[in-house]
Amino acid sequence: MKPTLFILAAGMGSRYGGLKQLDGLGPSGETIMDYSVYDAIKAGFGKIVFVIRHDFEQEFRDKVVSKYEDKIPVEVVFQELDRLPEGFAPVEGRTKPWGTGHAVLMAKDVIKEPFAVINADDYYGPDTFRILGEALREMDGKEDEYCMVGFRIGNTLFENGGVSRGHCSVSPEGHLTGVTERHNIRREADGRIIYEQPDGACGEIPEDASVSMNVWGFTPGYFKYSEKFFVDFLKGNKDPMKGEFYIPTVVNNLIADGTITLKVMQTPSKWFGVTYAADRETTVEEFARLVKEGVYPAKLF
Repeated sequence: MKPTLFILAAGMGSRYGGLKQLDGLGPSGETIMDYSVYDAIKAGFGKIVFVIRHDFEQEFRDKVVSKYEDKIPVEVVFQELDRLPEGFAPVEGRTKPWGTGHAVLMAKDVIKEPFAVINADDYYGPDTFRILGEALREMDGKEDEYCMVGFRIGNTLFENGGVSRGHCSVSPEGHLTGVTERHNIRREADGRIIYEQPDGACGEIPEDASVSMNVWGFTPGYFKYSEKFFVDFLKGNKDPMKGEFYIPTVVNNLIADGTITLKVMQTPSKWFGVTYAADRETTVEEFARLVKEGVYPAKLF
């Protein structure tokens, strides 16, 4: 069975100043998602599922989905604030999405095979999809064995501001033991990589530390676990206007109670993407470089 690629494309792009998932950054107007889909097809994925919002559905179908329809099966699902479990009402006045954990739940009725989860606005490189495709095919029939691709922290930093990353703890056997969110990570003039601790002090992270860039591999059983933890999250949510339910919340809980194992697969690939408007120019230059080096054709689709 071929695995599915699930792309998180419902973000609002508030820091970027627009819908970055639809911004043409490649030489022929390609979005970052186009490169992910191209790499996934070459790596043997059999279906693409996007999660978006209804308010830009038509533009998304016209600009994105139409390019792939004769290349690979595509489905679109929707993340909306009122898509909550039975017994929970929408929060009046809330505009912020419920988070990545909630977004993945929107696909539970259309994904029945091992699947990868990625962000729409991150470039991961061909190696990431090759690794994922191989691992997901091996996971077929192994319900509680998951995986992720870890990136070296030094390969994931912005020049235009601090970032947040999930710092991965990994066992000697290569299994994830937990993800700790680090904030305002940046490189100092002396080359050190530091982050801001809750008390305002600075901690240091080694150059080769493994971090999560939201590249996960799951089996369909993930959905039932995630639904349970989302209900728990809603019951205990102390910030109904801004609180978010994240994928690592589910993963950490499942690892802690021994329900699943999660293999961490490392890649030396350099990540890049767009969070701030100032990141656009660098991203355009990176895609131009990759085309010049022959990694991609000048026009993908």
